[in-house]
Amino acid sequence: MPEASDLARQLARNAESVCRHYLPQGRRHGRYWLIGDIEGTPGRSLFVRLTGPDAGKGAAGKWTDAATGEHGDLLDLIAANQRLALLADTLGEAQRFLALPPPEPKTFEPLPPVPTGSPEAARRLWAISKPIFGTLAEAYLRQRGIVDLRECSSLRFHPNCWYRADEDDPPGTPSAFPALIAAVQRDDGSLTGIHRTWLDPNDSGKAPVATARRAMGNLLGNGVRFGRARSVLVAGEGIETILSLRQIMPTMPMIAGLSAGHLSALQIAPSLRRLYIARDNDPAGQHAADTLAARAIGAGIEPLMLTARLGDFNDDLQQLGRDEMRAAVRVQLAPEDAEQFIG
Repeated sequence: MPEASDLARQLARNAESVCRHYLPQGRRHGRYWLIGDIEGTPGRSLFVRLTGPDAGKGAAGKWTDAATGEHGDLLDLIAANQRLALLADTLGEAQRFLALPPPEPKTFEPLPPVPTGSPEAARRLWAISKPIFGTLAEAYLRQRGIVDLRECSSLRFHPNCWYRADEDDPPGTPSAFPALIAAVQRDDGSLTGIHRTWLDPNDSGKAPVATARRAMGNLLGNGVRFGRARSVLVAGEGIETILSLRQIMPTMPMIAGLSAGHLSALQIAPSLRRLYIARDNDPAGQHAADTLAARAIGAGIEPLMLTARLGDFNDDLQQLGRDEMRAAVRVQLAPEDAEQFIG
């Protein structure tokens, strides 16, 4: 019997045929096959890469279920789909499949086009993005001192996200880069947009482009949410600012507004008692924080400012370290919140 690695490569070369045979209720969308789950339920949670090398990074046949975090190659897919517990049975099923004549491709109606930058375009990009763990996006955050990513389901990764060059980009700028994808949500958790941070595929930094961050969809009043807010919430501008604070307060609900203007316009849940505002140390950040604080007071919510010692809280995390940052933030919290969220 051939080696498992040889069979996996043969399956990768026929990734779309494998998907059509074992997951016939799915559909092709660009370079991916989309389906609800490994059992073949209709939906868009599980995606299988259809193009790429036979093995290694970005290989064809690699799949991920965004709902469960499960992932693997096409041998894993066949084993789970056919409920095969033994490797020998899985290899035998793969050989049987590879001996079949190629299936006739089915005709699928393509998804109708949607306006560029619309909420539906954002939802489609989110659906074909993958969990962040083990990706370049996780490496990018780790390089910035952000290593605790618990309760960060609002973050995903796309290995080849389209980038539209503008007049400030040099000629020959690539049309796609890997990207950190963040979900922009309402208070009820519904997705209204996404935020992209394009990454350099050769290191752990941002992509060498004029505009490495862009958002799309309905952003006003919404943000990138971490945890579900009840009576207490931290709000700030940048994703990295909020994630830096989560390194010392991982269970505190937080939201990133993505810009000074959007921070000042965040929807304020009536259930809040206290709103902590992670203020950026620049005029726009201070104005946004003051505006949001005034709105909170008008809603009967107590606003409290969180001020970084350096430029922002990610600077504090990287240059001062967790312990010193924790001590500086702790004294800015209400005593009961300090006890609950910092300990």
